[in-house]
Amino acid sequence: MEITGPAEPRMAFNALTSGARVWMADLEDSSTPHWRNVVGSQVVLRDVVRRTLAGTARDGSAWSLPEQGRLATLVVRPRGWHMDEAHVLVDGEPVSGGILDAALFLDGNAVELLARGSGPYLYLPKLEHASEASLWHDVLADAEAHLGLPEGTVRVTVLVETITAAFEMEEVLHALAPHATGLNAGRWDYLFSTIKTFRDAGEGFVLPDRSALTMTTPFMRAYARALVRTCHRRGAHAIGGMAAAVPSRKDAEAAARALAAVAADKEREAGDGFDGSWVAHPDLVDTGRAAFDAVLGEAPNQLSAHADERPEVSAELLLDLPEAAGRVTSAGLATNVSVGVRYLAAWLDGRGAVAIDGLMEDAATAEISRSQVWQWVRAGVATEDGEPVTAERVRSVLAGVLDGLVATAGDDAAAARAREAAELFERVALADDFPPFLTTVADVGP
Repeated sequence: MEITGPAEPRMAFNALTSGARVWMADLEDSSTPHWRNVVGSQVVLRDVVRRTLAGTARDGSAWSLPEQGRLATLVVRPRGWHMDEAHVLVDGEPVSGGILDAALFLDGNAVELLARGSGPYLYLPKLEHASEASLWHDVLADAEAHLGLPEGTVRVTVLVETITAAFEMEEVLHALAPHATGLNAGRWDYLFSTIKTFRDAGEGFVLPDRSALTMTTPFMRAYARALVRTCHRRGAHAIGGMAAAVPSRKDAEAAARALAAVAADKEREAGDGFDGSWVAHPDLVDTGRAAFDAVLGEAPNQLSAHADERPEVSAELLLDLPEAAGRVTSAGLATNVSVGVRYLAAWLDGRGAVAIDGLMEDAATAEISRSQVWQWVRAGVATEDGEPVTAERVRSVLAGVLDGLVATAGDDAAAARAREAAELFERVALADDFPPFLTTVADVGP
């Protein structure tokens, strides 16, 4: 079982000691590109590798990583190709944020990790085509040569987060050899990519409320099955998607519902042949692990599960969006606007992973919220009450959300961020031309 979250000191400690086998330190969707986060994350990673990470809790008690004993294995997700880093220039141009993140991590830690019996491991996000995997191959080969490491020392798992990449999974694995370890079903970004790709494709490609778009939805089910089959045919690991539930420690009934939902999700993934999966909260690790242990037993993975006997997944099934069950509702519209604005307010404050209404929201889930609103408005969709989703209706819902956030803001700065977040949401959800990524539109300052 893997756990994911930003490379912040206390979150890193909690993840590393959670009992998960892997901690995916997320420098992308769970971390805003404020310069203090970019640099601070690298400091945390160096301390994690050397087991010198320590701090003081809110109650004044000290905490630190144990010098001995098992911790979750560190895997780092750098930013995607679409994010530039304005603070670092090469020949007068901003360097790729992903290359910078990977270079700093590898330069500072690869040799130390190997000396400690581990290795430099990466998760690569947002790839749209195998050509981008080829580019990453060249970057990693240059890094290994610079550090004097054998070819293939840096191992990577690729997040299949775009619908175009779903059609090139074998090519992605081939392009990254000898670095490729596996693929991950990045479900939330995949949903965003699907909506973005078919946003103007007509009524048959309009998806229902986000809450209805589960991994049992036909086109998402096809995506998961295709990923497992591809990985196991090629001797690579298939890793399931993130469970976004955040179990409440104050509400026993809500916690029980969250744990039951996560158990069902992980049981389905294990039954589909996945070798592991993600959770977003330490309290979910045992639940997720139990689901996989029940299927894996003593086996480390399911690579020998006769992948060629699994049925082929056709292009038609991957594109079968009209079979997505559910409808667009007033509640779904309100949720998209509320979650989008509240997440963006946190983003502007430097926080990339935020618990909202019992779910861990990050940039990917915020992208789903705003892209659905954009599509619904353009398609002239009506909610269950027969009322169309218009720009004016969205602005009315947005005004109500903003009023509530301002009324409950703790200070003037929080109120100002709420207003800026509402303005930003309107810009990315109602613009005439669809902004490809809200994270490149949002100005997070220095």
